Amino acid sequence: MQDIILEPYGAEVLGLSVSATTMLTALLAAGSLAAFSLAAGLLAKGIHPCRLAAMGVLVGVVGFSMVIFAGAFAAPLLFRAGVLAIGFGAGLFSVSTLIAAMNLDSGEQIGLALGAWGAVQTTCAGLAIGLGGVLRDSLAALGATGQLGKAFLASSSAYGVIYHLEILLLFFTLVALGPLVRAWRRDETAAPTRIQLAEFPN
Repeated sequence: MQDIILEPYGAEVLGLSVSATTMLTALLAAGSLAAFSLAAGLLAKGIHPCRLAAMGVLVGVVGFSMVIFAGAFAAPLLFRAGVLAIGFGAGLFSVSTLIAAMNLDSGEQIGLALGAWGAVQTTCAGLAIGLGGVLRDSLAALGATGQLGKAFLASSSAYGVIYHLEILLLFFTLVALGPLVRAWRRDETAAPTRIQLAEFPN
């Protein structure tokens, strides 16, 4: 949900310039690329893909917390660090779930598994971006009229609700990952998969 609101948040709440907010996309991408590199090494050493995905979720929680505190303390540098952490966490999560999907089936059904992974990722991303924009605009409009109380008169309040919601969803993700890790431990035949360039989705 943050993809659509990070730049407006930086401009409206922290007063960043157009060029500074545009760089946020580059920070997200840089974090993801760094995560891909780290994940390649860790997965080659045999780390559990779902455990690595959980690490990405935890990094995301820290990143969103940094973004929230950046608005409260008017700290652009903390905001940029939070954006970088969000990108890093998202990168770890994405590549780890991709490898987990690849390991679900090593036979004729692997294409179906990867297709399902791509469909889920794309669908959820589209829904989340739309939901993030709708929530921000709706909460901001209601807050401006005073219907949500004095706390929502501040421009950062609508953004804060979305970031807190994302943190809550990330904790739900950690809960969902727990059984997957335990199930994988029982499968002694599951072998670590090395990442190759051709295996990344387009």
